Amino acid sequence: MDAIRIYGGNCLDGQTTIQGSKNASLPILAATLLIDGTCEIENCPDISDVYHMQRLLESLGCKVEREGTLVRVNTQGFSECDMPSDSVCVMRSSVMLVGALLARTGKICMEYPGGCVIGARPIDLHLRSLRQMGVTITESEDGFCAETTRLRGAVLRLPFVSVGATENLILAAVLAEGETVIESAAREPEIQALCDFLRCAGAKIEGAGTERLVIHGVERLNPTGYRVPADRIVAGTYLSACMCAGGHVFLKDAPVSHMESVLDYAVRMGAAISYEADGILVAGREHESACDTVVTGCYPEFPTDMQSLFMVVMALSGQAGRIEETVFENRFRIVPELCRMGADITVQGNVAHIGRSAGFHGAIVQAKELRGGAALVIAALAADGTSIVTNRHYIDRGYEDIVLNLRALGAKAELA
Repeated sequence: MDAIRIYGGNCLDGQTTIQGSKNASLPILAATLLIDGTCEIENCPDISDVYHMQRLLESLGCKVEREGTLVRVNTQGFSECDMPSDSVCVMRSSVMLVGALLARTGKICMEYPGGCVIGARPIDLHLRSLRQMGVTITESEDGFCAETTRLRGAVLRLPFVSVGATENLILAAVLAEGETVIESAAREPEIQALCDFLRCAGAKIEGAGTERLVIHGVERLNPTGYRVPADRIVAGTYLSACMCAGGHVFLKDAPVSHMESVLDYAVRMGAAISYEADGILVAGREHESACDTVVTGCYPEFPTDMQSLFMVVMALSGQAGRIEETVFENRFRIVPELCRMGADITVQGNVAHIGRSAGFHGAIVQAKELRGGAALVIAALAADGTSIVTNRHYIDRGYEDIVLNLRALGAKAELA
């Protein structure tokens, strides 16, 4: 049952509520380790990546409970134990525990974290910056150990923008001695959410949402509650589904202010979008595409997480186009699978050239990473015939129940 069967050719109609953000929930859950007591995280998505983070926290002696979308983390039972390697290796976000655990205990040993194979994504940047904060790091072939007697503030100039490194350094800096400055910091909404949560707990952080963060270390943080914002990539996924399959879909709680570049490209590609107080109404394609090029970039530019989804949108547009990927070097792994469904796509370096296609047909295709897997499901909605997308576990990392949500919108899909 690690596959999804989709019967193509049905327009979408109805409403779906956008879940809480995966990429905000994970660093916030890691941040609870900095707080002695109980924190309540509302609107936390019920996805496998959150489950693995829960296992990691529990392995460290924390008590974690879920009630609906509320996750309660009590760290008072914290102890220095070995974290389960299967959860560390399956999830890239486990690296964020490094900064938090160094701040709490001064020492951590762990295997190199895993996740989707969409590029090298080395953690050298994390480790180099932590060394500047007084951390001694010993690396081996399989993992590393980091140790410090006291984290110290420093001026950290990142050579390139990295969401993960920015989050890790924030977690290390909030309890460090003195002032930490992070230059070339990531500006993503998920960074802002992490900073908001920490400020609710008593952290002193300036510049969230800008390229320069200033963090004044404090002695302690206090238990707090926080509501995770809606997931902009999930909202973009269902937006893409409507553009490919046709129809009218209301995306309740879609975080419009976090989706400006995606919404701009969608309108240029033919979607009609109406803005409401509690979400957006999407109407398939109302006119021909006036956009033949998409270039990914760091926020607020077009997100790399949406690239494979818009590749499907462009392949079904009836026009030629191109996508330039500037963030990850291996994010075109979906191309052979889409070509198996009838797409005409060739890759040259970091550019995918999308030719005119007469449409997609059903096929058995393989998800190779999270967003590419979701994109294959979207492609299958618009295909003629039946498709099976295997490796559903990749999709489960970021979507609460994509099959149930699509069926509620009129799609014909089931677990296989």
